[in-house]
Order: sequence, then structure tokens, then C-alpha cells
Amino acid sequence: MKSRRVGITTTVPVEVIYAAGCIPVDLNNIFITGPNPGELVEEAELAGYPRNVCAWIKGIYSTVLRQGDIRTLVAVTQGDCSNTHALMETLELAGVEVIPFAYPFDRDRDLLTLQIEKLMDRFGVDWAAVNRARERLDRIRRKVWEIDRLTWQENLVGGWDNHLYQVNCSDFKGDPDAFEREVDEFLHRLKEAGPRREEIRLAYIGVPPIMDDLYDYLEERGARVVYNETQRQFTLPFATEDLVERYRLYSYPYGIFYRLEDITREVKKRNVQGVIHYAQSFCFRQIEDLIVRQKLNLPILTLEGDKPNRLDARTRMRLDSFIEMLR
Repeated sequence: MKSRRVGITTTVPVEVIYAAGCIPVDLNNIFITGPNPGELVEEAELAGYPRNVCAWIKGIYSTVLRQGDIRTLVAVTQGDCSNTHALMETLELAGVEVIPFAYPFDRDRDLLTLQIEKLMDRFGVDWAAVNRARERLDRIRRKVWEIDRLTWQENLVGGWDNHLYQVNCSDFKGDPDAFEREVDEFLHRLKEAGPRREEIRLAYIGVPPIMDDLYDYLEERGARVVYNETQRQFTLPFATEDLVERYRLYSYPYGIFYRLEDITREVKKRNVQGVIHYAQSFCFRQIEDLIVRQKLNLPILTLEGDKPNRLDARTRMRLDSFIEMLR
């Protein structure tokens, strides 16, 4: 396979794509950081996507069509959005090559190995090349783990920066060298930073938010997110060099009970006082909120987001009340 941009619908073993000399592109990040993500959602609806379908799926669809040079897509068919199947079909109709990848629901190692090796076959790479790519990317991941540590242990990093550097580990912004320089510069600036003064420590669990001002709003009111669940998982924060085991430990694509093991451990370690559970509109994960509330022994505020936007007045009022209650 010659070098080209390969779209991904969520975190997949990008080591395989980099080993093939291709450039992975997390379509979620391209969509939400574009100049007008709301317009991309509307374009998908004009093309025939229903209004009551997740905005992330609609944004990914329009992003692929607009990018033009993304003609291959690795789509997660198990372990992510249940609407991905229809997304794959509509993009195939538009002439995009779709490569399916499935995380086994029960985290079965043999099945996961098979999926990774099937992906390697499609990209024409072997384990030696994949492990070389892993070693390169792990160097960056370790630096991002340090940003996370400085967030909760040293109180030097805000919730948005913690989110940003971790979420970009899904594809390393398509350029690991440039991304590593960004991380190095950020860590260098932190040497001059003083400790932050927000007194309320929060956890953010669920998919990354579709609204772009949540972290700033919380910090203006004296609260700071010191644990971003899914974003942290994108960095594969596990002390093993076994690639299959890494993606078996990675919690996002598996069941809520396995995710809650990680969440429970981290909120205790980070002295979290309250939890924001974000649920995307029309997402099956909204149902999991009832399990989170029964299993997690902390105050929980459930937020729902629909289309790309800033926080609305009702959500701001609910956040204000939650922070005051914790205070």
C-alpha cells in the first residue's frame, strides 16, 4: 500500500497504519475542530441522515466527503457506535474503501489477535514493523502520561489541555514528530507554571464532549477536571509492550462494568469529589447511565449533548448547581 491518508472512526491499532507508511486520521477530531462542524452535521441531514442520529456519525460522514483524499476508512464495527454499520454503507456508496475492525465484547485475546492480524494483512505489514511503530508512538505516549500526572498530582494542567493532548493520541494528529514537538513545548512551559487554584476536583466520563467550552466554564467557577476517562484510554496507559494486551486492556470498546473498574480506581486515586457523565444524544450509551449511578459511589451529574455548540443556559445552570452542591 502506498502512503495515503486513512480515516478511522475511533481509536484502532494505529501502529498498523503507521507501519504501512500511511497516515491515520481520526475523523472525530477533524470534524469537531473544523471551522463549522454544525454545517457538516446539516450536510449529512440534507443527504438523508435522520435528525435523530448521533451528530458524531453525521459529522464523520460529511468530513470524509469533504476531505476528498481519504478514500480508505477503518471502521470499528463492534465496540463503538452502533450506527457505524450504516455509516460504512453510505460511505461505500460514495466510493470509499471500508476496512472493518471489531473489538470482541468479552475481551477475548485470541479474537482480538485475529482482528489485528487481519488488519495487518490488509495493510501488508508484519509484527516486526508494527512493533517498531509501537516503540516510536510509545515514546510520545509516555510524555502525554506525564501531562496527565501533572494534572491530578501536581495541579499544573487544566482540564482542556488534559483532554486535548490525550484525545490526540488516537492518531497523533497524523504526524507523530510534529505532535511530539507540541507535547515537548507544552511540558517545557509547565516548568514555569504555578499550581492551579480550583478547589473542586471532577472526573469526566463518557465520550469526549461535543460542546467546546465545558472545561473553561467549570474552571471559571472553581472546578477542574482532573480525570478524563475516555481520553486517557486513548493513550493506552498500560505498562506492557504486548500490543494485543494493550488493546485488550484499553477499556472504551468493552462493557460498562469493565470501564467502571478503571473509573473507580482512578477517581479514588485522584481524590475526585464529583463526576460528570457525558452522554451523546441518540447514543446507546445513554442507557448505561443507570448502571453508572448504581455502581459509582460519588455525586454524578449527567449531561447530554446533541450538535456542536457552546453550553446552553440550562446546562450552565445545572453545572452551577452541581458545583455549589459539591462545594
